[in-house]
Amino acid sequence: MPKIVDHDARRAEIADAVWRVVRREGIEGASVRRVAAEAGCSAGSLRHYFTTQSELVAFAMELVVQRVTDRVVALRPTGPPARRAIAYLEETIPLDDERRAEMEVWLAFTARALVDPALQELRDRAHADLRGLCADVVRLLGVRRGVAAEAERLHALVDGLAMHAVVDPSTTTPRRVRALLRRHLDALAGA
Repeated sequence: MPKIVDHDARRAEIADAVWRVVRREGIEGASVRRVAAEAGCSAGSLRHYFTTQSELVAFAMELVVQRVTDRVVALRPTGPPARRAIAYLEETIPLDDERRAEMEVWLAFTARALVDPALQELRDRAHADLRGLCADVVRLLGVRRGVAAEAERLHALVDGLAMHAVVDPSTTTPRRVRALLRRHLDALAGA
């Protein structure tokens, strides 16, 4: 009897292998051969799913975006607007091992997108999605004037906190991130 393969699951396993290689060796280490070895398959088998390294990297990058999006969409926070706003934003910041892995990989992919046109559209879409989430949060807090400017400011804060949490986790701890977010959102809600 022929082996039944769940192609979507296999593609996700391969994307996870890309993440592991990127976290360990950087984006330049994510060759088809290395990723295949990490995924426990042959390079030829991997090429069945992804014909180029760019396709492989784009799929792994898309997986970061999809995981964050799925978590945000699944949220049903309760309580005051500021608490709900923080719950949404926390899904985009590396406050645990899973989100740290996503952010480390995202940073590597974003750097690659500077020189790989195949990744630029995805990077730009993800950037716009986060900006849209920030605008939704600003409106949730009751801000009615200057929503675009406040969303841009919040987006910059979220991006900065995420970067600092990866680069200097001993200073930018999850507790510190939450406190800074809370302070900013409280100020927005009071404006």
